[in-house]
Parts: sequence; C-alpha cells; structure tokens
Amino acid sequence: MKSMIRAMFAAAVLMVSACSSDGDLTPPLTVTDNGRYLATKNGDSFFWLGDTGWLLFRKLNREEALQYLDDRKEKGFNVIQAVLVHDIRNNTNIYGDSAIVANSLDRPLTTEGTSPDDPAGYDYWDHVDYIVRQARERGIYMALLPVWGSNVRSGRVTAEQARNYARWLAERYRKESNIIWVNGGDVRGSDSTAVWNAIGTTLREGDPGHLITFHPFGRTQSSEWFHNAPWLDFNMFQSGHKRYDQDTTGLSYGEDNWRYMQDDWSRTPVKPSLDGEPSYEAIPQGLHDPSQPYWGPSDVRRYAWWSVFAGACGFTYGHNAVMQFHKPGDENPAYGVKEYWDEALDAPGSSQLIHLKELILSKPFFDRVPSQELLTGVDGTGYYHIAVTRGEGYALAYTCNGSVINIDTDKLGWREFEASWLNPADGTLARIGTFGCRGPAAFDPPGDSEQGNDWVLIINRLH
Repeated sequence: MKSMIRAMFAAAVLMVSACSSDGDLTPPLTVTDNGRYLATKNGDSFFWLGDTGWLLFRKLNREEALQYLDDRKEKGFNVIQAVLVHDIRNNTNIYGDSAIVANSLDRPLTTEGTSPDDPAGYDYWDHVDYIVRQARERGIYMALLPVWGSNVRSGRVTAEQARNYARWLAERYRKESNIIWVNGGDVRGSDSTAVWNAIGTTLREGDPGHLITFHPFGRTQSSEWFHNAPWLDFNMFQSGHKRYDQDTTGLSYGEDNWRYMQDDWSRTPVKPSLDGEPSYEAIPQGLHDPSQPYWGPSDVRRYAWWSVFAGACGFTYGHNAVMQFHKPGDENPAYGVKEYWDEALDAPGSSQLIHLKELILSKPFFDRVPSQELLTGVDGTGYYHIAVTRGEGYALAYTCNGSVINIDTDKLGWREFEASWLNPADGTLARIGTFGCRGPAAFDPPGDSEQGNDWVLIINRLH
C-alpha cells in the first residue's frame, strides 16, 4: 500500500513537471491570479523549493558549481539564492577576477571579447553567466541578490550608484528565463530605503519580465516596508536562527515562523510570501555561539511544513557549510562551521524537503488555504502547534512532535474520507483507514510524543 501511494504521488508530480508548452525547463514565473502563489507563464504550478547558496559565484569554480547544481537538482531544489556582489571591498572570485572597478558598485568590470563559453578568458560576470545558464539547463531558477545589505548599510553605495548598477543588471539578464531578483540582503528596509527603492524600481523598469522580492534582516519581513511598493511582486521573511528563549526582543515571533506567514496572508493587496531564511541546518542555535546546540534536520522540516501550511508559496533551505561554501584553508569561517561544503551537500535535511514539494504538487495547487478552523479546540503553542491546510478534495495537518491531531470532520463538508500518515523524513506513507464525517476525530501519530517525531495527516475526500 505504501509503495502504491508513493507511486501515485510521483505520477502526479511528473504530470505537473512535464507540462511545458515550449520545452523550456525554466519558463518565466508569474504570480497566480488569486495573488497567493507562483506559477509559470504557461500556467503550471510552481512550488519554490530553494537552497541558500549565497557565495556561489565567489567561492566555486566551474567544476564545483556543476557539482553543486547537479546535487541540488537531484534533491528537487528548483531555486538557488545567491548574491552577485557580497563585499564591494573584496569582490574577486576564485579565479581572481573582480566584479567591479575601484570598489564602485556602478562600475561592473567586464572583459571585451570574452564569453561564458570561453574557459580561457572569462571574467567575473562571464563566470556568473555560465552558472546561470547551467542552472537553467537543469531546471533551476537563480534568485539573484544584487548587493549584500551590509555594503549599503555602511554607506558605501549611494542611490545613484545603485540605480546605475541595477540598470546594467537588468540589461544583462532580462533575456535569461530563469532569473528572480532578490533585493536587500539581511537588512531592514528602513535602513537606506532610498537605495532599495532605487534598485527595485530600476529592475522593474528595465526587466519587467522577472519577479522581484526583498530579503530582510533576521526575524523581520519585507512586507513591513515594501508590501505596497509597485516593484515588489512577492514577500520574503527571514525567521532567523534563534530559539524561543533566545529571542528576547519582544519584537518578533521566535521559532514560530508560521506567524510571519499568517501576517502576510492577511495583508492587502494580496501577495505571495515565503520563509527565505529559516534556521540553517548545522548552525548554532542563536547563530554566533558554537557552544550552543546546532539546528538539525527535524528543525528544518518543522520550519518548512509550518510555513507552507500557513500559506507560503514555497520554502528556502539552508546549510551552514553550503551557504558560505566552506573549504579547506578558508580564513575565519563563519558561525562555527564544522564541515566542508561538498560533505554537507548530503546533510539529511537537504534530502527530506522534496517530500513536502511532492505532496503539495500532487494536490490541487492554486486553491490551497490555511485551515486552522478544522482543528477542535486550540491549535497549540510552541512545538505543540498543529498546522493545517486544505484545498479542493483534501486536507493536511502537521505535527512536529507526534501530538494527537484533532479534526472536526463536520467542517470538511464531505460524507466520507480516507486518512493516511506521511513521514516527512523519508516520504513513506501508511494508510489509517476510511472514515465518515461525524464530528470530532482524533488521529494519534505513530511513536511517542517527542520533538522530532513529526508526521503529516493526509485526508482525501471519497464522497
């Protein structure tokens, strides 16, 4: 029975991924008519499963970049978040080629007569182009962040420089089908707002065919500053890397990343949103103190399922070693990293999120909504939070610690349904049984109630 259900999932996902009118693996993306999700221009569902590869263009050579892209494609990722210029004072790549002239962001350094296809003479931007095109061939979109926020926050980038740079980027990449623009870069939109608006507005004017979002500071969301900006197509929040007890500011939601999504879901005009930086796998809890416990794969799954069931259009995974592409000989590696990037490619969490993507794509996509009202009583606080979503003919509920899921079946509006358990760690399914819609029903997941024993209840209408 388990293998049969998995085969049904796979078939549904294959049908979605195979629907491309022109054979392009990365057709341009758009926002759905209801404003909630993303789709391809030809109308296919698009579930954002991103990976954080911030220093990809700076740290990896061509062979390494292909190794990385091949691995992420195999694991089901379809978006890579990467920064084009991370530090304008130290902007050379692994080949020693500089991105800009004299630390001036509006003076990109290009070499006349070279091309991405010429390994003997490419420059920094040829290297970027090569990786972008290789990603496209693998069906991967590149979420390009023009300049990291610390450069702007420190005053090293003026609005005019930002505008000139964005104009150049728009001209260079507007014909590439697999581009998504990510303004900002770990920064509050209230800091240097004029610069971020200059970048966003200029990208929109010069490259109207690609979506734009904003990557904010930890435990903030782009909608705080730019929700009504004409250039912002969808929101992004960074739920951050702190535990509940470490988040003492009183200004954010701690580990409850679903609350950011809940906020964005209720805003008007309606725009898609997603967690673009949750706690990375294998990074210290709280980020800066390696003596603290490190986040693990069950934490990654919790952030993903919570936010998506709250209405997110996707999710971005991150790993401490991969996001900085930590290598032997690196000076002053960040955040207590313990592995090298190529070893970390196979971290457990990176292989487990495909089960979320497959499940969402196997169901009717565009009408899915958060549905906490299906629970009887309260939906739980902290790790006892139960997340519920539903669409045409189905309902899904997630527990991160094996808590009993209590469903008011009368609110389903059906006569009869079939229920199953999905294990988010390995994708296996087990049928529970067939039930009539007759008031409250309690579903007790396998195993003990403990953190990391997470399960997804799948309810499918029969009549």
